[in-house]
Amino acid sequence: MPSKANKELEVFDNPNPNRDFVIQIDMPEFTCLCPKTGQPDFATLHLEYIADQSCVELKSLKMYIWSFRDEGAFHEAVTNQILDDLVSVTNPRFMRLKAVFNVRGGVYTTVIAEHQQEGWVPQVVVDLKHLR
Repeated sequence: MPSKANKELEVFDNPNPNRDFVIQIDMPEFTCLCPKTGQPDFATLHLEYIADQSCVELKSLKMYIWSFRDEGAFHEAVTNQILDDLVSVTNPRFMRLKAVFNVRGGVYTTVIAEHQQEGWVPQVVVDLKHLR
């Protein structure tokens, strides 16, 4: 296999560090193992962030996400770990990770974790469709 899962996240310079813009990344193939049963848990991860000086590189993100495939983790713990790891390498102005886990035993789990850089104030959203 030419690519292997790993925990090394890479970044690149934000091409427009003077502007707040939202980066949205959906990862529909996240898997980890239930720490109680060892059965696979499947989730779609929705990442959105406003970069400061660095953006996460997508191939490294894919390999990082893949690295959880054989690890046991509670939904709440793995969501917060992923957010913490991403924040530590990118130091974003804002980052939100929403993990939507597939049904298991009739129960759906969604975990949302956020980070906001100290001193950062979000811009007001302009809703142009209501100006008509």
